Amino acid sequence: MKAVRSGDWIEYSWAASQACLLDEALAKRTEELHDVNFRGAVLMKPMACFERDPKGEHFTWNSWHAGGLERKMMKQGVAYFLPMKYSEVPRYVRENQRTDVVAIQVAPMDEHGYFSFGVTVSHYAAACEMARTIIVEVNEDMPKVHGGYDHGVHISKVDYVVEGGHLGLPELPSASPSETDRRIAEYILPEVADGACIQLGIGGMPNTLGKMIAESDLKDLGIHTEMLVDAMVDMVEAGRVTGMRKTIDRGRVAWSFAAGTQKLYDFMNDNPSLAAYPVDYTNAACISSQNDQVVSINGALEVDLAGQVCSETAGTSHVSGAGGQLDFVLAAYGSKGGKSFICLPSTYSDKQGKVHSRIKPIPTPGAVVTGTRSTIHYLVTEYGMINLKGMTSWQRAEALISIAHPDFRDKLIAEARELGIWRRKTSI
Repeated sequence: MKAVRSGDWIEYSWAASQACLLDEALAKRTEELHDVNFRGAVLMKPMACFERDPKGEHFTWNSWHAGGLERKMMKQGVAYFLPMKYSEVPRYVRENQRTDVVAIQVAPMDEHGYFSFGVTVSHYAAACEMARTIIVEVNEDMPKVHGGYDHGVHISKVDYVVEGGHLGLPELPSASPSETDRRIAEYILPEVADGACIQLGIGGMPNTLGKMIAESDLKDLGIHTEMLVDAMVDMVEAGRVTGMRKTIDRGRVAWSFAAGTQKLYDFMNDNPSLAAYPVDYTNAACISSQNDQVVSINGALEVDLAGQVCSETAGTSHVSGAGGQLDFVLAAYGSKGGKSFICLPSTYSDKQGKVHSRIKPIPTPGAVVTGTRSTIHYLVTEYGMINLKGMTSWQRAEALISIAHPDFRDKLIAEARELGIWRRKTSI
């Protein structure tokens, strides 16, 4: 890590791929370095650099997608968000960003001199193209994955190799589904037909649906997704997924990064039924929509009566990120017979225990719109499912209020009237 200089930008990690030995080595140089910027996403374990530099006087974390650790770091003033449309990230790296050092974990080198990127393919090849210095930390527990393309780096391109031995991988356990998750999933499951091509986002509800699909009698499903999760292993092992009706990557599961339990990592290792790709392939709507019946399932934090979806912030407080939600909303609708579903519980409780509606008359001040009103297809809460395509402003308000929690519907109607989007009905 002496290759890192003050002022450098380091492409460092994404979710379950986190170079812990390189982090510890760099932390020892804290006092001699200044203005070093990391780029990464969804940290799954604390970084030694920021334990050594808790005020961010030497290091700054720049997050593509925030997890729990990053939310705390943002409040400490040592982390900041990097807005993105996930399908565009490799282009950002090649055209718009500075990358001095790539410091990432990889699988052991194969007999041809290639290090597999393992659980994170994403934009790593683009970063390696642009970097001054490439440092790989070899984790013998990192699965070797099949591609696709751009799913590894050749030793001729690498400057430094650190043999890490058995380092394990951080696990992302599947949360136990709530009753609300189950009710939402029950609305969506009948909309999934034999031969559909599935994308699941991160979170409890998409995973709940995946497990329900595994227990269903659906046949010949395909998977084309950005994130590979445990529920997809269940779907494959239950015989629901063959991929034989896919138009592209026929018979294979296309994905770009993975995070889950050891069950997922074992399933991925040297599995030729999986095809790892950079995210500008998996998430590009013009590519993924070539498959028929693309079904996209993602979560959200709130939606307003116009149908604008916020999935990134709670007001001005940062929660997660845009990820590939918009990519797959567009891809699903552009696919023949495709459908995209945005799912959210109808309410949430604040720190004082007060219950609030997630369906709002207008976005909470400071809220970031992830999905525009013109792009959203289906919206689902535990109280129902609606299709917003082709609806007028007053139809949207009426439909959204119909899937709000009953305790908030009268208030939402009054607020819709004030906004001029509640149509007074007259009898014929």
